[in-house]
Amino acid sequence: MKKTTKTKKAAPGYQVDLKELLEAGVHFGHQARRWNPKMGDFIYTKREGVHIFDLGLTAKKLGEAMNFVRDLVAEGKEIVLIGTKRQASAIIKEEAVKVGAPYVAVRWLGGMITNWGQLKKSIDKLNSMEEKKKKGEFKKYTKRENVMIDKDIARLNHFLSGLRGLTEVPAAIFVVDVKKEEPAVKEAMLKDVTVVAVVDTNSDPNMADYIIPANDDAVSSIKLIVSKITKAYADGKAKRH
Repeated sequence: MKKTTKTKKAAPGYQVDLKELLEAGVHFGHQARRWNPKMGDFIYTKREGVHIFDLGLTAKKLGEAMNFVRDLVAEGKEIVLIGTKRQASAIIKEEAVKVGAPYVAVRWLGGMITNWGQLKKSIDKLNSMEEKKKKGEFKKYTKRENVMIDKDIARLNHFLSGLRGLTEVPAAIFVVDVKKEEPAVKEAMLKDVTVVAVVDTNSDPNMADYIIPANDDAVSSIKLIVSKITKAYADGKAKRH
């Protein structure tokens, strides 16, 4: 009988259900006239002037992205989830909060990656102001001054609440739409931060390291993909020591 040597098992890869993708409308691309030819490899056909994704490839690429996110988070690194377009904002916030992932759901502020030091100062300022308010340290100020302080806290919270747990530049970002989130993607590329992205038929796949070729407009499609990414995030977090 042949002897076998024991090797450490790699974490199993994720299997994505094609039926689930189909039911969520992940396969619908944009009007064919608006396509980016670089997305040709991911398109299965054209139906009534609309490009249709090859869901077999979408499932494969989504599984690869999930594997990457899980393993990255398991190593103790962070990925920021970004979705500021109307259809994605609430989903990004809801799903990220569920698993404790950092997120940007309102607006990407220029320099969040390339000028991390300034962002960190703003996060520290927000944390400090809220702590002082909690301790009642602002009671000595006038009513007008307290109104201004509350406005400042609200403004900072509006933009930074999803990033408060971040202590350093993230190792990766996940974006719902590379065209919409181009400023974030370009900053990530400048700093060698890995980009995981939902890329529709009208976008450039070269803007992402891990491409998820899919419908980036339909709420059902966005919800499914974001929930898959946050599942991988939660699985990775559970593996941290």
